[in-house]
Amino acid sequence: MEKYHSYINGNWIENDDKLEVLNKYTQEVYATVSKANESLVDEAITEAGKAFKEKALTPYERYEVLKRASEIMLENKEELALLITTEAGKPLKQSRTEIERSSKTFEIAAEEAKRINGEGVPVEATPGSENRMAFTIKVPVGVVGAISPFNFPLNLVSHKVAPALAAGNAVVLKPASKTPLSSLKLAMILEEAGLPKGLFHVVVGAGSTVGQTMMEDKRIALYTFTGSAAIGQKLKEETGIKKLILELGNNSPVIVDKEADIQQAAETLASQSFAFSGQVCISVQRLYVHEDIAKAFKEKFIKAIENLNVGNPHDADTDVGPMIAEEEAKRAEEWINEALSNGASLLHGGARKGALLQPTVLENVKKDMKVVCEEIFAPVVSLISYSDLEDCIDEINESDYGLQGGIFTQNIDTAFYAAKNVRVGGFMINDGSQYRVDLMPYGGVKDSGNGKEGPKYSINEMTEERLIVMNLK
Repeated sequence: MEKYHSYINGNWIENDDKLEVLNKYTQEVYATVSKANESLVDEAITEAGKAFKEKALTPYERYEVLKRASEIMLENKEELALLITTEAGKPLKQSRTEIERSSKTFEIAAEEAKRINGEGVPVEATPGSENRMAFTIKVPVGVVGAISPFNFPLNLVSHKVAPALAAGNAVVLKPASKTPLSSLKLAMILEEAGLPKGLFHVVVGAGSTVGQTMMEDKRIALYTFTGSAAIGQKLKEETGIKKLILELGNNSPVIVDKEADIQQAAETLASQSFAFSGQVCISVQRLYVHEDIAKAFKEKFIKAIENLNVGNPHDADTDVGPMIAEEEAKRAEEWINEALSNGASLLHGGARKGALLQPTVLENVKKDMKVVCEEIFAPVVSLISYSDLEDCIDEINESDYGLQGGIFTQNIDTAFYAAKNVRVGGFMINDGSQYRVDLMPYGGVKDSGNGKEGPKYSINEMTEERLIVMNLK
């Protein structure tokens, strides 16, 4: 059995209070991690503050560390991918992609570290200020508190840690308790890459202890959080006027227009809807299909789903593996059964064995059913027929969420009408809502959060703009 410990000020801190990490496919204990308590969290924040003041790196030094970390990830791609597959249950080929993306996230952040700049401000254009000159600079905020989810245990951590370090900050990270091992491996990678001790800490434990202690600490200047809307709301309430980057819930809508390439739409959506068992904030959940093509689309969509391989995530051919925990699969199953008992129809799937839930497609759903109006975070898609695009978009926008959405159509006017009117942070044309590359701005509206991820955009959030005015008299 693997044994890990919290990482504080360059040291691995062992104690008797252990967290068990399960192999998500076999549900057997794979590793243990020493938990951090309130005292250790306090120590991590204290040391992060000291390192921020005493061990600041130049922009080029930050570039060198982050670029080297990016390289180390690729050098250890298979080992890291296997770790993600084991602790998260993510199919191996998707875990390999996550390592590649994490490496790219660090590489992009490394480059952006050299591009942080302010701008000139023409104060001399104001009467009475002719002899003055002004400009802005970007300065790091200080200590960043990062709280990450289970579904991308390395890349979503990378999206918090790499930009924070690139901006010149120190970081205290609390990873998800179900998948802490990737974050601890990242600590090893950053140490090997040359990051000075104290600039990065990993504190493992429950949100009620570790997370709560972080939220209450006034020395943390900025919080970056990915998780549920309920916890995001709590974080916002408890941290007051602190800077926040919140990536929260979603129930992604995608429209299949009557002028869509049906085959392209069916194959793309079958793949994107069920990747990592639908446990992705931008997984397709609400699928609006024009009534003129509904029958043809359904046939192709179900056929494409049947071609997916479901089972052991360690099998290189597997497309859909287990959910993160059996209780989560049971919850999704309950939502499915609740919808069926209230008039929905089952087109495909619905069966569950342990944490493994078959890719499921429902139709004849109502907009107030949980499978439609809430975030199911499971391999479940609801097909909804529509006749009028404007009415369809009005119904889409009734949702409390607005992270990403999309439309499949060959009509450019229809595409841009939808793009302008669907209230989301990102909109995809002839692609599913799950499209994301790591350099793009990523963030939602409404209850899906605020602030943007993507290294360039996160760095902007993780710095403060300071105005400097010179009186040249």
